[in-house]
Amino acid sequence: MTDKPQAPAPQPLDSVEDGTASTLGAEAVAAFLRANPDFFVEQEDLLVSLRLPHQRGDTVSLVERQMKVLRERNIEMRHRLSHLMDVARDNDRLFDKTRRLILDILDAGSLEEVVIAVEDSLRQEFQVPFVSLILFSDIATPVGRWVSSGEAHQAIGALLSGGKPVSGTLRDHELDFLFGEEQRKQVGSTAVATLSHQGLHGVLAIGSRDPQHYKSSVGTLFLNYIAEVLGRVVPRFTSSLRSVR
Repeated sequence: MTDKPQAPAPQPLDSVEDGTASTLGAEAVAAFLRANPDFFVEQEDLLVSLRLPHQRGDTVSLVERQMKVLRERNIEMRHRLSHLMDVARDNDRLFDKTRRLILDILDAGSLEEVVIAVEDSLRQEFQVPFVSLILFSDIATPVGRWVSSGEAHQAIGALLSGGKPVSGTLRDHELDFLFGEEQRKQVGSTAVATLSHQGLHGVLAIGSRDPQHYKSSVGTLFLNYIAEVLGRVVPRFTSSLRSVR
């Protein structure tokens, strides 16, 4: 059995400038304790005799201080775990609602049934107050909302250029195009997903009265899934579509 390394001998005070001796000594002690975490196992008397300042001005033992720190860390970890569990449950519910909506879209027998399924599910199941599904075509279609490619590009070209879902606060003219002037005044934040598949182009937008609800960093994964499914199902019912680009 090899002997444990010994703490380095303290440096004489007269060899160090004023104000640096205690610092060097503390660094040496800290380095030794890091290298020998079980040092106090055989030094119980020393462990009990150590005292640390308390916030109230009293002193507590090192063991008491350590227990306090561990309790605080344990509480913090429980809070983090509870938050993660809440997020997981919310995602499970969101996934289940998305799955049911996608199945309804796939089972739809007409374009009208597709539009109804999307709008009813988002408003009732997802509890979204503002919903807008807009398809782009230069030929008018009686079902749903259709606008020309040029009009769409002029109004929300910035939202379409990236081809990826966006969320956050939009400009007034973008909100006017998506939700109309009356509803625009009530929309605080928005999430928008583009539809783009084999000649079909459009947008699916949802809005909240809360300006912080759809932050710029919020995930739009499920909304994008719905938009991708729409992009593949809608062309079954119409072929009079033209690219917005």
